[in-house]
Amino acid sequence: MTNSFNPKKIVLAYSGGLDTSVILTWLKNTYNCEVVAFCADVGQKEELSGLEQKGINTGASKVYIQDLKLEFARDFIFPAIQGTAIYEMRYLLGTSLARPLIAKAMVEVADKEQADAFAHGSTGKGNDQVRFELGFKALAPDKQIISPWRIWDFKGRTDLIEYAKQNKIPVPVSVEKPYSMDRNLMHISFEGGILEDPYNEPKESMFLLTVSPEKAPDEPTYIELEFEEGNCVGINGKKMNPLEVMDFLNEVAGKNGIGRVDIVENRLVGIKSRGVYETPGGTILHIAHRDLESITIDRDTQHIKDGMANEYARLIYNGHWFGNQMKALRAFITETQHYVTGDVRLKLYKGNCIVVGRKSSYSLYNPEMATFEKDELYNQKDAEGFINIYGLPTKETAKIRNK
Repeated sequence: MTNSFNPKKIVLAYSGGLDTSVILTWLKNTYNCEVVAFCADVGQKEELSGLEQKGINTGASKVYIQDLKLEFARDFIFPAIQGTAIYEMRYLLGTSLARPLIAKAMVEVADKEQADAFAHGSTGKGNDQVRFELGFKALAPDKQIISPWRIWDFKGRTDLIEYAKQNKIPVPVSVEKPYSMDRNLMHISFEGGILEDPYNEPKESMFLLTVSPEKAPDEPTYIELEFEEGNCVGINGKKMNPLEVMDFLNEVAGKNGIGRVDIVENRLVGIKSRGVYETPGGTILHIAHRDLESITIDRDTQHIKDGMANEYARLIYNGHWFGNQMKALRAFITETQHYVTGDVRLKLYKGNCIVVGRKSSYSLYNPEMATFEKDELYNQKDAEGFINIYGLPTKETAKIRNK
């Protein structure tokens, strides 16, 4: 079964692995049209080696490999940090944040190439199909979308390997990895395979960005992060752009065993999925940023923002980066960040990221008022009247019910 339309040119989200290599050939054979392969460099490192030639050898008319690391850090990771976007209170959204950026870049390539369709290799069970396609629909609503896993007859990896052999597709055919992996500047995710039993402990050899806490240095590492309006702009006195911040924090956090999480999350399609993540630099940023907010944002604004954080994370996870709700939430978040400027000192030690100090020229913390010693700014007798008024509904309700 295939789509009923006849595309003239397709832009494919391409990684060079078995799935997208087979998809590239399958698209050409099925639709008899030109296929442009697109890969976004969002921090995959060595995974991009030889990718352009591989795409050409597989039959792509062109291969685009765009370096989007700085844009990813500046326009996607940092806004997520500002909004304390943590899905189900634990997942820091590394994969979720990369997909709308890739969709945006693919739309730009499609416009340049005058392509009339997009294709991706996401399965019909996962979240990424939604994230990619909502991005396409928001930014290029007139172009068609092809999702091979939802329309072809292949049932799994064995079928793909056989198709690759029949069509002489240049992909390594080997024993399936014991898990699937997605890497970018924000994190590495591991899912499937041996991890599908949520009681199985991940093997230490699996981790790539972090050492185990047991093997981390025996002496703590101290770092100081400088923020301006909610964005980290320097570390240890050195000014850095967002990409440099992420590179530095990923390295120092990884050496100290920081950023591992093992969770069972609720996918958008309703399936529970076990995921193991390494998010070293992102973990430090979240902790430092939230701590700086504690002295620079007033109580009620902070509580409203914290209440919105879950919805913000949910919208990102579910692929609504370009939606109207996200625009409204980001406008509110941006407004709250004007005074989130200052420095946060952290101690990194064997998997722990501990805040040991914070300061800001906009700090709302008043030591003279907070002291347990005698002060002239706060009259403790005033608290009695406050509690009487604040507790009036509780008192009157109790009186009536006790009758």
